[in-house]
Amino acid sequence: MMESAGYAKTAPTRAEVDALEGATVLEFGTDWCGYCRGAQPHIAESLARAPQLRHVKIEDGPGRPLGRSFRVKLWPTLIFLRNGAEVARVVRPSDASDVDEGVAALA
Repeated sequence: MMESAGYAKTAPTRAEVDALEGATVLEFGTDWCGYCRGAQPHIAESLARAPQLRHVKIEDGPGRPLGRSFRVKLWPTLIFLRNGAEVARVVRPSDASDVDEGVAALA
């Protein structure tokens, strides 16, 4: 898990994401976003209870095709995927229970 790392500047392609096996959490945001920074403790707390999940943090912004393909509008947006298919989405979590709901959808 990459909870303490910043957002990756290079993103996988949508085809690569669609081909992921198992449970994955894609987190879209930026390192300078106040909402993203504020949500990190909540995201980390929730995902610490689900260490089996793959957590990928991707820098988003205008012209970033992966975020656009998921229609990301606000940061941070967490997209919960099972075998590459979206099963839940959490936008701007305000506490760990918000993230827990997305994790529960993967169970």
